[in-house]
This record gives sequence, C-alpha cells and structure tokens, in this order.
Amino acid sequence: MPSHIVLVENLKDWSIDYPDVVVVTARDYLSKADFLKYRGASIINLCRSYRYLSLGYYCSLLAEPRKHKVIPTVKTITDLSCRAIYSLNVEDLDAQVQKSLKKHSCNGDDAHRFELTIFFGRADHAELQDLARQLFDLFRCPLLKVEFRYEGRWHIATVKPLALNAIHAAQRALLGIALNEYLSKSWRTPKVKNTLRYDLAILHNPNEQTAPSNGKALQKFVKAGKKLGVNVELIEKKDYSRLAEYDALFIRETTAIDHYTYHFARKARIEGMVVLDDPDSIVKCANKVYLAELFAAHNIPSPKTKILQKGVHETAQGYIDFPVVLKIPDGSFSRGVYKANDAAEYKALTDKLFKESDLILAQEFLYTEFDWRIGILNHQPLYACQYFMSRKHWQILKHDALGHVEEGRFKTWRVQDVPHKVLDVALASARLIGDGLFGVDVKQTAGSVYVIEVNDNPNLDAGIEDQCLGDELYATILREFQRRIEMRRWN
Repeated sequence: MPSHIVLVENLKDWSIDYPDVVVVTARDYLSKADFLKYRGASIINLCRSYRYLSLGYYCSLLAEPRKHKVIPTVKTITDLSCRAIYSLNVEDLDAQVQKSLKKHSCNGDDAHRFELTIFFGRADHAELQDLARQLFDLFRCPLLKVEFRYEGRWHIATVKPLALNAIHAAQRALLGIALNEYLSKSWRTPKVKNTLRYDLAILHNPNEQTAPSNGKALQKFVKAGKKLGVNVELIEKKDYSRLAEYDALFIRETTAIDHYTYHFARKARIEGMVVLDDPDSIVKCANKVYLAELFAAHNIPSPKTKILQKGVHETAQGYIDFPVVLKIPDGSFSRGVYKANDAAEYKALTDKLFKESDLILAQEFLYTEFDWRIGILNHQPLYACQYFMSRKHWQILKHDALGHVEEGRFKTWRVQDVPHKVLDVALASARLIGDGLFGVDVKQTAGSVYVIEVNDNPNLDAGIEDQCLGDELYATILREFQRRIEMRRWN
C-alpha cells in the first residue's frame, strides 16, 4: 500500500521534475473501490480547483471517511475561500510581515504590492522563509499564493490556493524539493486556544421560514440560562464583529458551508470559544455524499446508494429500481431532493442537478409513514420524535412553487420507549461525526432500520421536541455548554 498518494485532475499536470510518488486522477480516487482499502494513506490533493462541490473539494471531503490523511482539509479549503475567516488567522502575523518586508523597495509601479509563492511551506524568496512557514502552518494547503500590499505599512491582502497547472517551468525544481521535504515529515494540526468566560451567544435569524428553533424555544433558552447562571443573548448576522465578546456560540439557524453560519462557527473556533454546531460537524453533515461513504465504511445500515459523477456515463438503473431518489449533496429541509419515477424523469433530473454539483446521490426509495428523528448530545440520546410525511406527499416538508412550506404532523416519544434498534443505529451513526448536537433521521420498515442522514443543527422547537422533557431539554443543553467551558478552563 502506498503511504502517499498525489491527486491531480489531469495526469499531464504532473512533471518528471517532481518526486517519484503514486499519482492518480481525482476521478479515479472518487470512483474506484481500491482506494477505500488504503487506510491511513496520506493524500496530497493537487487538483486544479477546490471550488465548493468541485472534484477537488470532494477529494478532500471524502478522504476522512476513508481514514485518509489529506492536505488540504475541507476546513482549510473553506477558510481560504472567505477573507472574513482567513483574515482572523493572519492578524497575529502582522509583526512578522513588517519584519520580513521592511527591506522591500517601495519604488516603481508595482512597489505597493508583492507576491509570495509557497510550496509545502517553502518560499520562492529565501529571505521570506520564516514567514512562509508560519503561513503554511496556518493554512495547510500544498500550493499557496500570498499577495502583500503596502498602504503605509505592509499587510496580507489575499491568501489563495495555487493550481498545479499554473506552476511555471522555472518553479518546478523548487516544488520538487519542497515536496520531497514535506514527504519526509510527519503531519501536524494546529491547537485551539482556551477560554474561561461564561456568556453564550445564540445565533438566529428571526426571518427564517424553516428555522431550527422557534421564537418560544429561544426564549426558553434565555430563561434556562438565568437559572443556571449563564448569560444567554440572541445575536444575528450583523453581530459578527462582536462574537469574541462571548465564550460560547450556539447556532440556531440553518447552517451551510457557503454561508455566514459557517463563518460564525469558524470564527468561534479560532477565538477558542465553545461552539455548537462546530465547523467540522457542519462540513460533515452538510454533504450527503460524505455521509453515504461514511455509513458504507462503517457498516451503518442505509438505503441502497450510488454516487454519480458528472461526465461519467453511468446510471443507477439496474442497481436501484425505480422510483429513485436523487439528491444534491448539500440540500436541507427536503430541498434539493427529488424522486424520479422512470428513466425520462431520471435523465431530466440528473441533467438539472449536475449543473449544481460534480457529484450527486441516487438512492433507493423507501416509503414509510414517518421518519424517526433521534436528538443526540455528546453521544447521549436527548429526545425522540416521529415526523410524518406531509399530506399527499412523500416527504416531511412539501415546498410549493410560491415558497410555501407544508409540514406533516409529529409525535414525540420518551427516549426509553424508542425501539432499541432505532436508538442503537442513531447513536452509532452520530458517533462517527463527533460529540456535538445532532439529529439522526432513521426509517423503520417491517424488519429493518435505515439511517437516512445525520443532521447538525437539529430542530429544537417549543411544543414539539420538548414535549416529553419540557424545560429540562433546554437546561440539559446549557449544562453541556457549561461543562465544555469548564473543561477548557482546566486544559
């Protein structure tokens, strides 16, 4: 088994000047079962683009359920895609930037801007090597281009991934040396700084139609906080700059990776705050392709599933009978989920969905009258509900063309009354994601149970999920925040 595997989009991108390592295409890595066997392999993702839902993005995303170490991680990719996030990381480098660039001339047309190329932590300007190493430690991306600008003093303007096929011939020797050095070293991950305070911010959007917590539930969190000595404050998107004033963040609006909710989670992590949902859980739960591979790798029972690639002429027909459920990877609240009843609908829907993502999911259709939703906090069951399909529809939520949403009815259960096989499979699947707050969707048929997905940011609505526990539901969650803050105090 190779210890290192380099991924490229096109084999022509790889030069004979580079080290002798195993090089495979991104499409082969994503589609060939052989790579599932290479547990512990180190993956160097040198795809041309890490754009959200691109091949490069999926290679980094799916490395984790395959038990592969990967550079760059999805967290790094997402950080580099948003200046609001990476600017937080580089603030501490200001003194090093001034020291490194103080001798750089400020005369001439290009005097007020300067570019630095970094290959695996090695700078293309030797005098800036210390700065390059620190930048690489912050952003573990193989190839980086950093732009500095002078506006009275030097500052980092942009940090961007550099495509392998954009490397000039004169730079290939340096890249080869840098890669050889990198392959001989162990991989490290940055530490998170500690925090000691006891104020909790709840991020919410009062105008969100399908918010994970209704207004009454949010007020119950505030009330429970007063009893427990936790100052709970409701914040919104506009409060991003104030986030560091708190020591914990609880996200109570629908999360997405290309959304400010993820930016809040990342900033909270960087500031050393306790945060639910944590950014890693958002990344994992937001993508159904990731979950499908994770469930398969750990033998979690789930509907028969096939991952389809754009440009690869294969179908789910013959493997999955009609009707077939088709999903975009990052849909939520029943959005981006379609049912194809025959081959014509299948083709029309796949053509449509491939315009949004390079990979989509085809899944066996299992109709049940309801889905179980098991709420789990820190590996313990918190609540249990049955969400019934909306009237004359095959999903819990029915969206019409005007944006209206119709919901099915619900029934809340005591956790101890839930069938053991439902509870066991929910706990097992959530454990694969982390120790946060999750809602696991499970279908129960006559003889089997199937996990549909693990949701970060699960619903906590007054009058629904709290019907059995009442106010204790909110107190339990706040006590978990307290416990985590205390743990950070002593670590």
